[in-house]
Amino acid sequence: SGMTDPASQDFTDDTLLDGRVRLMQPAQGYRAAIDPVMLAAAIPAKAGETVLDLGCGAGAAALCLAMRVDGCRVTGIEAERGLVRLAGDNVVRNGLSDRVLILAGDLSRPPQRLEPGSFAHVMANPPYLTAGTATPSPVAGKAQANIEGEADLDAWMRFALTMTRAKGSVTVIPRADRLENLQIGRASCRE
Repeated sequence: SGMTDPASQDFTDDTLLDGRVRLMQPAQGYRAAIDPVMLAAAIPAKAGETVLDLGCGAGAAALCLAMRVDGCRVTGIEAERGLVRLAGDNVVRNGLSDRVLILAGDLSRPPQRLEPGSFAHVMANPPYLTAGTATPSPVAGKAQANIEGEADLDAWMRFALTMTRAKGSVTVIPRADRLENLQIGRASCRE
């Protein structure tokens, strides 16, 4: 699998965390801005702990977290094949192949290597518009990132809780007007 060509018109070469993280991402569609950086900053991970990034996209949050917390291990899962490859390239470009793993899969078909209850922390920046209420973006990738697919927000939260070990944490960035839709069942979880 050759590296994604930075010269291609379809991608931009960006940096996050004051240049510490290099991120190739699609020029069109969902683009990482401040959200994944804030998400990564909010995870209370320590060296030796494992973190699951649900819907990792091009890998922005996973890479920021791995760069910030030396020794933590991050597994990202992403449904869109092109982004899985791109995220894998980004992991290599940032020299984090030993600690960041990107897997193809989604909530309805999670990668078999994911052990329920095995992650210290789970993070997600889930699609934030309920399907059917939003005007889809004309750009396909952006629509996919912003509109809940078959899995609604509750399904994302249930999956996140399933993957988290006892006394672990689940951190999500929901849109403020969706907060009432988050029914958190376990008191041990922090929003």
